[in-house]
Amino acid sequence: MTGSTPLTQPELQLSSQPSPPPTPGTRRPGGRTARTRAAVRDAVLTGLVEHGYPGLTVEYVAERSGVHKTTLYRRWGGVEGLVADALDLAGEDSWTPPDTGSLQGDLRALAREVVEAFADPAAAAAPTAFIAAAFQSERAADALRGFYTERFARCGALIARAVERGEAPAGTDAAAVARAVSAPLYFRLFVTREPVDAAAAEQAADAALAAVRAGAYAAAEPERA
Repeated sequence: MTGSTPLTQPELQLSSQPSPPPTPGTRRPGGRTARTRAAVRDAVLTGLVEHGYPGLTVEYVAERSGVHKTTLYRRWGGVEGLVADALDLAGEDSWTPPDTGSLQGDLRALAREVVEAFADPAAAAAPTAFIAAAFQSERAADALRGFYTERFARCGALIARAVERGEAPAGTDAAAVARAVSAPLYFRLFVTREPVDAAAAEQAADAALAAVRAGAYAAAEPERA
């Protein structure tokens, strides 16, 4: 997967390129520490793609990254820590949700990102491996949940714009909307193993849009005494 492809929400695209510079106001290890962390992350991604989570070893990461295994054990503790940190790094990008000028356009753009992320088997290998790892490691699952929690939070701006335009009720839950867009596509990809295409993306987005308009994801009003 190319480094120019953003990490997207609600789908997971994991680039094997070094992470971009931090945004102003954030702190991230720099210099040699950052290069070491990026090299280790790249080795973890490659190992997951080539061998899957069960076949990933500290020894493999050490050989691939050039970082001694004693350093890996000291800093990351083992394979679970390496995978979790790779997911943490994956979330340190500058991705923002689409801004097409309409809620329908934004949701369709999000859905298309799912399709595009998994259209190429080679490009889909890394995110698929991370999702598989989350089923086998609770620490990887925690990291994956954290990744998506952060992604969902970024989609708050998308929903805020829709509310301002009168396209969504006030109090609409951005995370719930993002899940609704991606869930049918992920079901096809990982449960029924069906192909996804532009038509499936539009269908998922439009179904979520109808639910938004109906107030399905708006906060419930408090009951009156």
